[in-house]
Amino acid sequence: MTVAQSNARALAGGGSSAAGVTHVRHRHRERFTVVGNHLAQHPGLSACAIGIGVYIQSLPDGAVVSIRTLTARFREGERRIGQALNELEAAGYLERTRHRVDGARIVTRTRWFEHPAYREPGTPKPPPTAVARAGTRGPECRSGSSADSAAGRGPEAAPSALPEDLRPAADLLVRLRQREPRIVLSEQDVHRLAPLARKWLDRGTGPGVTARILVGDLPPGTIRWPGRFVEYRLRTWMPPVLPPPPEETRPLPLQNCDACDRAFRAALPGTCPGCSAK
Repeated sequence: MTVAQSNARALAGGGSSAAGVTHVRHRHRERFTVVGNHLAQHPGLSACAIGIGVYIQSLPDGAVVSIRTLTARFREGERRIGQALNELEAAGYLERTRHRVDGARIVTRTRWFEHPAYREPGTPKPPPTAVARAGTRGPECRSGSSADSAAGRGPEAAPSALPEDLRPAADLLVRLRQREPRIVLSEQDVHRLAPLARKWLDRGTGPGVTARILVGDLPPGTIRWPGRFVEYRLRTWMPPVLPPPPEETRPLPLQNCDACDRAFRAALPGTCPGCSAK
């Protein structure tokens, strides 16, 4: 009697048949990148943000990591790439600052921190609110899907120095970057544009409609001056003031004819049109 034998490789963990991943190990000796589990297994970042973060960490110093460059490299569109970069920036891995060079030209300088908790001496750590926002799960890493609503995306608070009556308008302006990553307004822009945005709200245009108008049908490429772009649309596309509702016309009161006692409508008592014609 023969004994059945198998050439299949033994399961890891002592032959356990439980479902789960089995790692086939390989020691890399060239062209590899060391990535901490704090990024690879980050509980708050989306899969798209983690993937782009690992890719950025694998690049040499001086590599361009703009939205346009990353969009050309990956299948995801500009919106998904921009949202992923915003997640990484909020979590403290990415830092983007704009600088003026040659007296007029604005350039963006990007710094990547392999661990947000261990930055260079003298560099402040990310604020707790930003790290908390990074804990909100971002959009799924899919291309071609429609943009999700800005509600529930860890909204950023409007600047606290503004008067209370301008805070809804300022909150609207701050949330624009959640709809369109290229529209990133500075705090100074928000303070300056809040009175204009409030006029839109006072004229009956809701926050959602206003935001869609301000960031809809944008030209391709980089928006070099987001504050000026939004200001132009706020001033040029401002809706007109709604006219007052028409006054409700009430019918004339009923009167009883003094001659035939029939009811008719008139401003004052008297005789009906039929009796008056006799």
